[in-house]
Amino acid sequence: MMFEHVLVLSVYLFSIGIYGLITSRNMVRALMCLDLILNSVNMNLVTFSDLFDSRQLKGDIFSIFVIAVAAAEAAIGLAIVSSIYRNRKSTRINQSNLLNN
Repeated sequence: MMFEHVLVLSVYLFSIGIYGLITSRNMVRALMCLDLILNSVNMNLVTFSDLFDSRQLKGDIFSIFVIAVAAAEAAIGLAIVSSIYRNRKSTRINQSNLLNN
C-alpha cells in the first residue's frame, strides 16, 4: 500500500515539474522545475529498488548519483543565469537570445 502512495506522489511531482518547465518564462523557475523532475525520478528509483529487491541497493546508489548530477546542474545553471542577468538585465527565457548583440 505504501508503494502506491509514493508512486502517486512521484507522478504528481513529475507532472508539476513538466507543467512548470513547459509554461515557465523565467530561467530560475525552469531550473527549479527540472530539479523537481529529477527528485520525482529519485523517488521512483528508491521505491522500485525497495519493491523488487530490498537486499541490493542499486536504486539507492543510482539515486545518489542523480542527486549529485542535479546539484551540479543547479550550480552550473544558476551560474549561467547570473551571467545572462548581468549582461541582459533579465532572466526571461524569451528575451535571452544570445546570438544577437
